[in-house]
Amino acid sequence: MKLSHTADLWWKNAVVYCLDVETFFDANGDGCGDFRGLAQRVGYLDEMGVTCIWLMPFYPTPDRDDGYDITDFYGVDSRLGTGGEFVEFLQVARDRGIRVIADLVVNHTSSRHPWFQSARSSPESPHRDWYVWRDKPPADGPEGVVFPDQEKSLWEYDEQAGQYYLHRFYKHQPDLNVANPAVRDEIMRVLGYWLHLGLSGFRVDAVPFLLETDGALDAEDLPDPHAYLRDLRAYLSRRNGEAVLLGEVNLPYPDTMRFFGDEDGDELTMCFDFIGMQRLYLSLARQQAGPLAEALRERPEQPKDAHWATFVRNHDELTLDKLSEQERQEVFDAFGREPRMQLYGRGLRRRLPPMLDGDPDRIRLVYSLLFSLPGTPVLFYGEEIGMGEELSFEGRNAVRTPMQWSDDDNAGFSTGDPEKLVAPVVQGEYGPSKVNVASHLRDPHSLLSWMKLLIRRYRQCPELAWGRYEVLPHEAEQVLAHRADQDGGTVVALHNFAGEPVEVALRLDGVESGDRLVDLLGDGVTPVGDGRVSLRLDRYGCRWLRVVKPGEVFLP
Repeated sequence: MKLSHTADLWWKNAVVYCLDVETFFDANGDGCGDFRGLAQRVGYLDEMGVTCIWLMPFYPTPDRDDGYDITDFYGVDSRLGTGGEFVEFLQVARDRGIRVIADLVVNHTSSRHPWFQSARSSPESPHRDWYVWRDKPPADGPEGVVFPDQEKSLWEYDEQAGQYYLHRFYKHQPDLNVANPAVRDEIMRVLGYWLHLGLSGFRVDAVPFLLETDGALDAEDLPDPHAYLRDLRAYLSRRNGEAVLLGEVNLPYPDTMRFFGDEDGDELTMCFDFIGMQRLYLSLARQQAGPLAEALRERPEQPKDAHWATFVRNHDELTLDKLSEQERQEVFDAFGREPRMQLYGRGLRRRLPPMLDGDPDRIRLVYSLLFSLPGTPVLFYGEEIGMGEELSFEGRNAVRTPMQWSDDDNAGFSTGDPEKLVAPVVQGEYGPSKVNVASHLRDPHSLLSWMKLLIRRYRQCPELAWGRYEVLPHEAEQVLAHRADQDGGTVVALHNFAGEPVEVALRLDGVESGDRLVDLLGDGVTPVGDGRVSLRLDRYGCRWLRVVKPGEVFLP
């Protein structure tokens, strides 16, 4: 692999780590995480192997939606620190070779944003058409309430304005009118501002909603929404050629592909693979590889300068909305039987370890999949130590609890009053007395140690990030086997979804007698006979194997 191929496309083999500043580490003891605290923990992330930090919203906010209701796109929430402390954190990360991206939440604002306050004040306000207003809700407007337990309509009447405004999310989050050129220009300024301060890109929130123009005025003369996305990407590239747009696009594969743009990828740089994630959980529920293998075969190849982003879970509910009703029920029956574990009837508000009953082999299997499947792996904070959820915390916030650094008071997250913490610490079996960073660092067999090994091997295997991949046929329905090839190198990965050992016979085209398969996650060398090999997998076992030619020296 030539470095010139990878320098501009750093995200192709990045390890992305998503965190919420307010729940990560509190440096001043007020019960809320802050940028000073985050800067103190950058070394931990670096040692783990993280190469990119994704920040959830840190802007000024009334905090009615965990920071996604923003009152100033150019500021830092005072609870989290100052602009200077934000820039200092960026410098600390840069010194460690870690890039930083942040949530771009411009589908809507808080109803307390000065733009909306201006817009509602008068029909002549310069910000009036920065939002979408109607005298009464249109019959042909957009449909589908995002939070059906909280909202019954996408339109809310505003007494001061004397009209209804559009909100695809909560009613305290009015939608911006992205069909308005002035709004588009302002969003460009927001990007430019944060890029200038040192960000390396953005995770774009709710992309399909952002581009949707249903309900906007003058609908017959609306601009092409994808042209706007192309403009955003072009502007980003002019300001910083290495910057990325990572898109939240939860749509079927053919529809998601449109958001990459043309064959060279001139819209979103990366899109999350929501289909693959949901099929992964169906495979786990059935203890069969078929659903995930099918998704990998169905998934279109991304444009040349684009990539898929893979994940086990994120900061929202673990959505299962693209599964059939029967398939979704299978996952609920396996991993979320209690109604309190479910959300909106479409997903789970749980973390992985409790879902898998804490089975260490099965948990390791899932993260081995994350780092070996084609795509850029994205971790959610706390996954590396096996944190659990706190179901007493409302809604999606069940998985947004303080990071568990030690078994000290407040999980080592804060020295403040426990009653004033920004969120409750997980209690019970997955509480900090049993699950914390300090204990994992001392244990060479911990999940954190396993995660470090996976990341190290992933970074040593450019085939996994850059190569052509293929799902391999065989007779064992509980096993997913795939290979990745790049510049003459080959890596084969096998994963057993079942709780019993299994033997798998594979044919590896292009692999000849005398070649060896060297285990990357453990010790062992397997000879290959004329492209055929038989491999054993333990219960929930996983193996990564590099093809080594005769005479080659392999240094793991």
